Amino acid sequence: MTADDTRQLEALVERLESRTGVQIVPAVVGRADSYDEVPWAAFGLGAAFASLVLVVSDRLRPDWVTASTAAMHATVVLGAGAVCTLLALFVPAVARLLLHRRRTDVEVRQYAESLFLRRALFATRARTGLLVLVSLFERRIEIIADTGFDGRVTRAEWQDIVARMTPHLRSGHPFDALREALTAIEPLLASKGFRGTGGDNELPNAAVEERGA
Repeated sequence: MTADDTRQLEALVERLESRTGVQIVPAVVGRADSYDEVPWAAFGLGAAFASLVLVVSDRLRPDWVTASTAAMHATVVLGAGAVCTLLALFVPAVARLLLHRRRTDVEVRQYAESLFLRRALFATRARTGLLVLVSLFERRIEIIADTGFDGRVTRAEWQDIVARMTPHLRSGHPFDALREALTAIEPLLASKGFRGTGGDNELPNAAVEERGA
């Protein structure tokens, strides 16, 4: 995010906290996990597809088979695997195709919970720390709410906030996603009776930005 984006988020956080009395931390992470299996899966997929193409071509045109065919086939298969591996490493959209959504959901959730603990967002007096995390690679959003929200804000209501953020994130605009969240959370908390008390600001207002795994 740009410096201007960061300043705007800080202002929104300050306003939301003063009006609702909660402590909110927006966060942007590059990726929640390294997904070491993805390059291998890409290599296997590329090699398998190339092998299939070669088998079909050899059956259709057996007259093409020569003494050097085996070496040529090996080169093609390995080359196809290598190309797919590079695509998975450097093109996030390709890597995402090789990952099951359940896996990315779990990893983003675990990263958010870890960040909540590392930043001690549980240490607020009223236990109203709130983390809104955007993970860029996975294009996933997690909201972690402390126990002060239990019985007042439901999981479905947090998911409604996530649903409003998601189109912005899929369009590659994490700042807009976080701004949407902060704008939507304020009236939600106000409707649940959260009010500012004029107390100290217990957590930094600046958005957290991390590279991630």
